[in-house]
Amino acid sequence: MTYTNLDMPKAGDTVLVGMSGGVDSTLTALMLKQKDCRVIGITMSLWDGKLPEVKSDKPMKEACYGPGEEENIEECQKFCSEHDIEYHVVDVKEQYQKKVLEYFKSEYRSGRTPNPCIMCNRNIKFGAMLEAATASGITFDYFCTGHYARIVRPDEGLYGTDKRPCMIAGATDVSKDQTYFLYRIPSSVLEKVRYPLAVMKKSEVFELARQANLDAANRAESQDFVGEEYFDMIFSDKPSVPGDIIDLDGHILGRHRGIEHYTVGQRRGLGVSAKYPVYVHSIDAKNNLIVLAPNDALNSDALIADDFVWPGDLEPSEGTVIEALVKIRLASKPVPCKVERYVPTEGEEFTGQPWKITFEQPQRAVAPGQSAVLYKDGVIIGGGIISKTV
Repeated sequence: MTYTNLDMPKAGDTVLVGMSGGVDSTLTALMLKQKDCRVIGITMSLWDGKLPEVKSDKPMKEACYGPGEEENIEECQKFCSEHDIEYHVVDVKEQYQKKVLEYFKSEYRSGRTPNPCIMCNRNIKFGAMLEAATASGITFDYFCTGHYARIVRPDEGLYGTDKRPCMIAGATDVSKDQTYFLYRIPSSVLEKVRYPLAVMKKSEVFELARQANLDAANRAESQDFVGEEYFDMIFSDKPSVPGDIIDLDGHILGRHRGIEHYTVGQRRGLGVSAKYPVYVHSIDAKNNLIVLAPNDALNSDALIADDFVWPGDLEPSEGTVIEALVKIRLASKPVPCKVERYVPTEGEEFTGQPWKITFEQPQRAVAPGQSAVLYKDGVIIGGGIISKTV
């Protein structure tokens, strides 16, 4: 399959730019302004201020959700004022609480490992924020952000149809690839989305930002959706339920402080001693157990994923076997696999049609709750939430 890159905004186009105060989004706004686009900056307000500010001797990492939001907005306002850019802040705190924070807590308490950034992009940044902007009367031709990705269109119809939906492809700087975070954004939304940094390397972005004397060039990059200092506070709405830590044979090795504090593949902070290195093999939420095992026991031949999304909602027909590359977490490399429909057995429950993804080589620490994202020819062809391993 071949693809064509979608055109970038041109002079005279009205472009809404999602701004965080960071170097990527700030340079994006500046580049579009220099192209004589009519640029409108927009920032989503997420922080509800309910969690107290953490006092720490260690410098806090930049995060999307935290008390630094007010400072970020001030920096965006300053930049936009200096460059004659219209600027807006939209309040999406309520939607963020329901679609991201509650999801995050619920998944961990169910023994799964969520990826809140994926849900934030789908439901908030490319969802609630754009809806709020439109509702307030803001009109635009394109919506741009500082993500490292491309929007492409297939040169022929998908799966025997004449439909050619917008799809997400990798950027030039593979070390900054952010496509994994974006896979759930609907093709209908992607029609207006563009990523101007797609053909640039991060080093080039910083160099251009320094040449333009942008304050954002001196800022640290955001590392997480929320600083680790706030994890315990986020889960403080309910008491943690301690339970047993066991090995694969059921022998009790120790006690855990609540399953929400653990994830598959974890080694540090387990609080147990063993004659060999042990890792979290699985989490049994029903029985409130953390199961440990040696590293070799963490390999899986396949996984079952559900809650799948496909470009243009074009799901492969029954009986189709897809050969692709799959990425099972942000930090993992895409690996060869085969994808086919999975028929649930009695008692199994899934969200939508589940799919079985069989690896060419076994993969370590496949974590339910994370996303399995499928790539072919460098383009995302689908993805879903990992339900279980095989």
